[in-house]
Amino acid sequence: MRTLLEMCTEQEKKFQFDHFTREDALNFGLKLLENAKAYPAPVAVEIAINGLVVFRFFPEGTIADNELWLRRKRNSVELMSMSSLHFLAWLETGGETLESRKLNADDYAAGGGGFPILLRGTGMIGSICVSGLPDHLDDHQLIINTLADWK
Repeated sequence: MRTLLEMCTEQEKKFQFDHFTREDALNFGLKLLENAKAYPAPVAVEIAINGLVVFRFFPEGTIADNELWLRRKRNSVELMSMSSLHFLAWLETGGETLESRKLNADDYAAGGGGFPILLRGTGMIGSICVSGLPDHLDDHQLIINTLADWK
């Protein structure tokens, strides 16, 4: 059985883009929101490119706390150039925590819901983040399912 670390690594290799513009961010964000309707809770969505948030939406039922989680997940993706779930698996595999890495849990999140925007031949240019589902693994899966539909 694959480990969480292996699964995340495979997903980041598989889900890369040839291009990802601000218009792509708009369309992808809208697709994420549409796919989120299948889940039992409202989901906030944020997409950032080169340090600029280019898409963000908070449907009815989301709360200010979702904005804080989006920021934490984005910070983790930007710091580590990997998904926030990959970051959790990386920490656990190494026997570490946010605290042992001198990272404040108010600023970083190790758990599902943040994914890097990776351009083939270029590297990471941004992040896709969601917040709102009761289980952080569902946050991650929502992004993965939308990436799979997008291809």
